[in-house]
Amino acid sequence: MADRYAVALYELAEERGALDTVSADLVTLQALLDASADLRRVIASPVVGRDAQRKALGVLAEKAGLSDITRNFIGLVASNRRAFALGGMIRAFQNRLAERRGEVTAHVATATALTPAQESALSAALKKAVGNSVSVAATVDPSLLGGMIVRVGSRMVDSSLRTKLKRLHFAMKGVG
Repeated sequence: MADRYAVALYELAEERGALDTVSADLVTLQALLDASADLRRVIASPVVGRDAQRKALGVLAEKAGLSDITRNFIGLVASNRRAFALGGMIRAFQNRLAERRGEVTAHVATATALTPAQESALSAALKKAVGNSVSVAATVDPSLLGGMIVRVGSRMVDSSLRTKLKRLHFAMKGVG
């Protein structure tokens, strides 16, 4: 279901020449969803009516300065009682856009936020390793303690301090 909505939004945005605008809007919307547990509860709750969801998401979209295409899309999704799937729709849209551009998305988890210079260097190193242009989707996970976990497609490289300490712990258990 999320794919169908994402394809429809993608085709509309492409037709109107607004792919980059809609993509940026969706990044903003995803950040808002990630930041607010209350918002996630409102869109996931079957108790909240479609009108209330549509109004809440409409106000949110307007305050966030989202484009008309994105605001109309969000209104349609809420009217059809599909707001609970917005996260999947956003991912499907971004994946389709990246595929069209020949990009690969690297999901990177670090203990602290990457600086723009670090993100650029990481993107360049990943481009060398993968061979395509790479967009970095960075998240912060303080439990990693240090280092990072990088996922590109089905490949994963875990160089986090947490994992290294776990390996050391298990190795020491085996010795004693």
